[in-house]
Amino acid sequence: MRTRALIVVVLLLLAGCSGGGGGDGGPVTLRFQSLAWQEESVRAGKELVKEWNATHPDVKVDYIQGSWSSVHDQLLTSFEGGEAPDIIHDASDDLADFAYGGYLADLSDLLPARLKSDIRRRSWETTTFGDGVYGVPFLQEPRVLVANATWLKRSGVRIPTPELPWSWAEFRKITEQLSGDGRYGVAWPLKEPVSATLNLSLSAGGQLFHRAADGEVTVRFEVGDEVVPRTIHDQAGTDHSASPTTLGSGGSDTLPGFFGGRYAMVPLGFSYRQQIVQQAPKGFDWQVLPAPAGADGLAQGVSPQTLSVAEDSRHKKEAAAFIDFLLRPENMVRLALGDWMLPTGTQALADPALHTTKDDWATGTALAAHLRPAPAQSVRGYPEWKDKVATPAFQEYYSGAIGLGELRERLEKDGNLVLARYQR
Repeated sequence: MRTRALIVVVLLLLAGCSGGGGGDGGPVTLRFQSLAWQEESVRAGKELVKEWNATHPDVKVDYIQGSWSSVHDQLLTSFEGGEAPDIIHDASDDLADFAYGGYLADLSDLLPARLKSDIRRRSWETTTFGDGVYGVPFLQEPRVLVANATWLKRSGVRIPTPELPWSWAEFRKITEQLSGDGRYGVAWPLKEPVSATLNLSLSAGGQLFHRAADGEVTVRFEVGDEVVPRTIHDQAGTDHSASPTTLGSGGSDTLPGFFGGRYAMVPLGFSYRQQIVQQAPKGFDWQVLPAPAGADGLAQGVSPQTLSVAEDSRHKKEAAAFIDFLLRPENMVRLALGDWMLPTGTQALADPALHTTKDDWATGTALAAHLRPAPAQSVRGYPEWKDKVATPAFQEYYSGAIGLGELRERLEKDGNLVLARYQR
């Protein structure tokens, strides 16, 4: 009997020391899953983890490499299996279902006042669901036009600035002016057309998702929502100023043609500058231009990268403390530079390193004040709506297979059937 009792005691002690450590006064071990993939950003993240571990012997952080391509399904599996990392790197438009599903911790009372006040309210809106805050938005990127500077200069077109951008109508005329002889004014990489279309549509007053007083969300494709899709559709199908072959391509796929002088401009995320610096042929002169402006100016939707804490984590306070360390202004600058993106923190955004003319950092930083939460940010069921309804509908519209009327009907009729299942 004494032997049996001793075994039980040992097993209980071992159980108390599992699940992240910290039992019986031992050191706590936190698992931090990062989705950083560019060499510079991976190095910055690992260096910061090393610096934390060197100064916090009681709370050790293990760096785990994740992947953007599989993060949603991977997290869902780990949540349901009780094996989620303590600190989770993701994007804000992926958080709604996890937050409402009870998988993420409410950080409202865990974050220090310094961090709360340093990040703008609009950024916090991207991670606020109901009355809780389920992630810290820390990196964001506007969509910009990356242009062949030599081509534009020779053409004599007006070069837009954040202070005097092109309108969508002007942008269409200029791309037509730049086209001809097998060359195109623009190449739209729209393999994933939904976020690009919806986020850019904010500039024209597009909203698409409308929330009623009772919280129910419906899709309405209105006048402001038409501007960007019609521009792209007409450039590709009417003006022949947009390459039809790139509509099904990813951003990286357009770079060889861009470098080869086939396209004057490519709309890309701001972070693509890193690939351009690495891959552009010697002597290739490029520049960053703001995306066109509409009725609401340069307004643009973004889904910031986020850091969250798993609800099942036994060490939420320690995890929040690590996030606070990771996002100190000087550290946020390091992460932003490593990912070639913009920080959400106001102190970090003011750093001189992000306002240089080299690699057009200053152009992107000038757009930060115009960034808004992506239209689908808090919509439950958005991933399914995007994959099953919106992506095929936009792809068919841009290719000319369907017209604007059918696009509207599919987004609204089919889309609202999907969303309704998540709002019962």
